[in-house]
Amino acid sequence: MSVIDPIGDMLARIRNAQERGKSKVTVPASRLRERVLEVLQNEGFIRGFATVQQGTAKAEIDIELKYFDGAPVIREIQRVSKPGRRVYASVATLPTVYNGLGISILSTPKGVMSDADARAQHVGGEVICTVF
Repeated sequence: MSVIDPIGDMLARIRNAQERGKSKVTVPASRLRERVLEVLQNEGFIRGFATVQQGTAKAEIDIELKYFDGAPVIREIQRVSKPGRRVYASVATLPTVYNGLGISILSTPKGVMSDADARAQHVGGEVICTVF
């Protein structure tokens, strides 16, 4: 089965796994997904992730979810730019999430990064998702 929005699928899997209290979730591997997960790990929203190749099947990414006092660290994760409606932001119009408590993940010409890194490097790009 093909997935129309692979990033949206990954975010939904993370959201659903946290609702069920799972410690790990598996998603199909891609470079863009890995870059988004790197940002989530660097910002402290997930414990980590690893790419796993099982035989001749496609590679998968195992994501270790993070909890604090039994509650998921990711309270809300939403897809912003979708295949039917792309959302771009310049460095001047980058969105702040919950007054800086959350992050926006952007795809920029310099790579996938958080909104704080994009402001520091003075670049804009496609707003992939917001996390709080």
